[in-house]
Amino acid sequence: MKGDLEMNDKKTDGKKVPREEYLYHNTEMLLKKYRDVVWSIEVSTIQAQISFELEMDCKLEEFLEMSYAAGVDLSGTQIQEQMRTLERNKKMLKIIESAIDVLRKRHTDGEECYWVLYYTYLSEKPCKSTEAIINLVCQKTSGMSRKTYFKRKEKAIEALSTILWGFTSKECLPILKEFIG
Repeated sequence: MKGDLEMNDKKTDGKKVPREEYLYHNTEMLLKKYRDVVWSIEVSTIQAQISFELEMDCKLEEFLEMSYAAGVDLSGTQIQEQMRTLERNKKMLKIIESAIDVLRKRHTDGEECYWVLYYTYLSEKPCKSTEAIINLVCQKTSGMSRKTYFKRKEKAIEALSTILWGFTSKECLPILKEFIG
């Protein structure tokens, strides 16, 4: 079993990257993609609504209400599939937002972790520089240096990772390797 973790390592730019660095449970990568996912969901929702209105000459919400009231079965239709996809994407965002909320409310340094993550990854528009992020975080919490910002960011990502993934998070891999191997 121990070999399985090592066997699936990947070579990137000539360096061996441990499997856990590129796995699905990469919280930092998830956070880096957060704004793109939010944007994509918003655009998809608008496109679905416009497309439906052009095709059916009524609002999607109105159609769904009338369909449900009339007992129409939409199973297997393109409308149902689009709605399912949009709902799944919104649920995924809700899970991330809920985990961030738990981090903010329950972690010892939750407020600071929240603002570091918010200005680094979650705000509607990205900050232009690390210094801009630090300045905004300092307005919400106590002051911090550039070095402290990077330490806090890593700490916040690790804490969020534990909330999202539990014992499959990156920080627990050495424990798992020891236990398995």
